[in-house]
Amino acid sequence: MNELQLKVLELLKEDARRDAELIATMLGVPIEDVKQAIAVLEQEHIIVKYATVVNWSKVDDEKVTALIEVQITPERGRGFEGIAERIYLYPEVKSVYLMSGAYDLLVEVEGKNLKEVASFVSNKLSPIDAVLSTKTFFILKKYKQDGIIFEEHEGDHRLMVSP
Repeated sequence: MNELQLKVLELLKEDARRDAELIATMLGVPIEDVKQAIAVLEQEHIIVKYATVVNWSKVDDEKVTALIEVQITPERGRGFEGIAERIYLYPEVKSVYLMSGAYDLLVEVEGKNLKEVASFVSNKLSPIDAVLSTKTFFILKKYKQDGIIFEEHEGDHRLMVSP
């Protein structure tokens, strides 16, 4: 990956709505170079999707999000891959991460209510043969996601102390 591609990625990560012309102006390079860099990044699946970060707490929506720690027994020959795939194919599952530490997978699940998430864990996730245990944590409030602070915050109003 070249330097231009890295800079384009950084600018698109900050704001995916930036077009090639604006990025070219910001970087001081020809627009065709930016368009080509974006095309290559999309073709190689480095840019997978352009997404919007939504503060769902400001929307009248009753979604519930849970993080589930899952301990599993790896499959012979495939390790964690097969079980992770089986889990991430469920539509309720938003993210799956292979972790180091006390558990193997961290699964992010979204549902309409607590009961729906609990049903997913007890009826779909826990019965998988390789799953040894689960521990579910419900997200009560998001303060920051993907580098974006959701809460209005006050600046530092402390008095400056000098010697």
